[in-house]
Amino acid sequence: MAARLMSAQAQVCRLGKHVVAEAPVVRQFHASCYTASKVALSKFDSDVFLPYEKLNKRLDVVRGRLNRPLTLSEKVLYSHLDDPANQDIVRGTSYLRLRPDRVAMQDATAQMALLQFISSGLKKVAVPSTVHCDHLIEAQIGGPKDLARAKDLNKEVYDFLASTCAKYGLGFWKPGSGIIHQIILENYAFPGLLMIGTDSHTPNGGGLGGLCIGVGGADAVDVMADIPWELKCPKVIGVNLTGKISGWTSPKDVILKVADILTVKGGTGAIIEYHGKGVDSISCTGMATICNMGAEIGATTSLFPFNQRMADYLKSTGRAGIASEAQKYQGKILSADKNCEYDELIEINLDTLEPHVNGPFTPDLGHPISKLGENSKKNGYPLDIRVGLIGSCTNSSYEDMGRCASIAKDAMSHGLKSKIPFNVTPGSEQIRATIERDGISEVFDKFGGTVLANACGPCIGQWDRKDVKKGDKNTIVTSYNRNFTGRNDANPATHCFVTSPELVTALSIAGRLDFNPLTDELTGSDGKKFKLKAPFGDELPAQGFDPGQDTYTAPPANGDNVKVAVDPNSTRLQLLEPFDKWNGKDLTDLTVLIKVKGKCTTDHISAAGPWLKYRGHLDNISNNMFIGATNYENNEMNKIKNQRNGTWGGVPDVARDYKANGIKWVAVGDENYGEGSSREHAALEPRHLGGRAIIVKSFARIHETNLKKQGLLPLTFANPADYDKIQPTSKISLLNLNSLAPGKPVECEVKNGDKVDKITLNHTLNDLQIGWFKAGSALNRMKELAQ
Repeated sequence: MAARLMSAQAQVCRLGKHVVAEAPVVRQFHASCYTASKVALSKFDSDVFLPYEKLNKRLDVVRGRLNRPLTLSEKVLYSHLDDPANQDIVRGTSYLRLRPDRVAMQDATAQMALLQFISSGLKKVAVPSTVHCDHLIEAQIGGPKDLARAKDLNKEVYDFLASTCAKYGLGFWKPGSGIIHQIILENYAFPGLLMIGTDSHTPNGGGLGGLCIGVGGADAVDVMADIPWELKCPKVIGVNLTGKISGWTSPKDVILKVADILTVKGGTGAIIEYHGKGVDSISCTGMATICNMGAEIGATTSLFPFNQRMADYLKSTGRAGIASEAQKYQGKILSADKNCEYDELIEINLDTLEPHVNGPFTPDLGHPISKLGENSKKNGYPLDIRVGLIGSCTNSSYEDMGRCASIAKDAMSHGLKSKIPFNVTPGSEQIRATIERDGISEVFDKFGGTVLANACGPCIGQWDRKDVKKGDKNTIVTSYNRNFTGRNDANPATHCFVTSPELVTALSIAGRLDFNPLTDELTGSDGKKFKLKAPFGDELPAQGFDPGQDTYTAPPANGDNVKVAVDPNSTRLQLLEPFDKWNGKDLTDLTVLIKVKGKCTTDHISAAGPWLKYRGHLDNISNNMFIGATNYENNEMNKIKNQRNGTWGGVPDVARDYKANGIKWVAVGDENYGEGSSREHAALEPRHLGGRAIIVKSFARIHETNLKKQGLLPLTFANPADYDKIQPTSKISLLNLNSLAPGKPVECEVKNGDKVDKITLNHTLNDLQIGWFKAGSALNRMKELAQ
């Protein structure tokens, strides 16, 4: 087996299959029992019970067919197959038809998902589903005032979501309840769960042993409509953890290291499965942190095996019954088989893993803390840090907050506070109330911190930042998960570094990137030198969690009489009109709207921040289409040439001109196109403004699926060098579409003046997805089948 040493901490095997000789070390509990369970899925789903017996029976069918050891990921995934007896199962090839246990949606993506569900004509969701209000709250002053302001500004949207949930049977978490992923972990996640969520960081639930997968809203509609959900059978990348987490090293450093190894696209089409003796040194919420940020390497999701740390968390959050039931199925479903095979294997020794800081501008550019200062000086990164921010869905647990408070108290004992603004985002109302009760919030206040609302806030660009002007070069450090250009504050000159909340706190005390708390000293107010002590904090609150205010609204037993109204003059909400069907003809002489240069995330295609308020109004939010993408022709953003009249304009403006004049268009992109957020608006907007195909070197998983759902053709260059053959003035023809078939490339002609180049484009469309294209969208096809 070929092996390559990546660093002192990590070794990666990349050739062939990789066998784990021993089953992951898990604590054995009392005797297994597979009788039917009457343990509720959650305290909010009292009439829906844990599905372990059913999952076990399905898995037995698959075991008999495959006759080989299974990874944990395969066990959880295949036990949710719609037809385990007949489903084709080949990792990396087959399309699986699955039956998820539940659906979760955040408020920004839920608007479009629910508008699509309303359009379907269905009466009620078929599986437990929830909406979480966390994305529309802008960080400006502090928690209470920001929350009050958001409730006022977004009343129309919140009322729409609440009434739609009531009518169609969804649970509704009000603004102020917390970030969707923390709420899921506290209330809904369980070992062996299969859940889809309309947010790319849904994999957070892997910290409790669930396969939680980020999707677009149209996928959520399928599941809520009782249609089997389709997923290309993922490969499985194993990460074997040895040693123990200790000192300044935190769970965040595991995923920062994995991101450095695999890069932002190295996990595409794969589940990251953690195992090994080192797992037991990581708390449940620490495991969630690792799984959460797996989205940044393109992974389908990430997963840990069920262990005592998960059982302890379940008990602490009022779910002892689930912990007990999971223990019965630990060997059967909730841990990997001995001698199971991985497609790749990464080795990480936690004893020698150094704290990392990743960035700027991409989450896979890793710097060990011992090298950060040197690398920053060499690359011209601004050394002075302007703001430190901890929290977000990635790092806002009780343990995270307690460990940061220990650092703050240590500094204050020497007369020091944070040198810079220090913002704290609690993950949920439960976390906020508990850290307030236990004095942690008071520590942050004395340290110079500001506790923000229980919401996403600056992590997704909801930050009314005042300390720098747009274009001013500056540095911020965060415990967030994503640091694309302009993401947090809409300033492309902001250098954002992501790291653990512990390092954010330490760096905020020093105020500089070239400070290493493991080796460097600070000067106290008494003039004496000292080193910060390694952080410490309780994994779970000794007094239990304080739930805080009740922010959940259950749907009525019958919502038929609930009215859902959308004002036709609203600027925030708009009922959807069906997209046009394919006319059965080849797509010829398509105009190139934009040829994108370099990284093009969903943030570049459909920006967040101030645009979040239009997420329920397709026409209005389409005014942000591609405004963050770099035009190959002039290296500028949001400035392209109108090929119809020769004028220059913004991308949405030119697209609208083409649409008004009946001109169909394509967009051309580079590698890993559409990485980042799950937002389906990045697919809906091009379709709405007349796009017919997106042609790139490679796609990120969620975005490729979203394009298919909206009737666009997602195509990749068979020869990546053909990207250079397409110019902004080219005309593109996609031929023989009547014979479009799975695995069959699309013939393409590229016309540049009198010259015609014939190139080959690949696709991953299956028969079902080709039906979406022909019908104009997946929603159109659903209606056709219903009729």
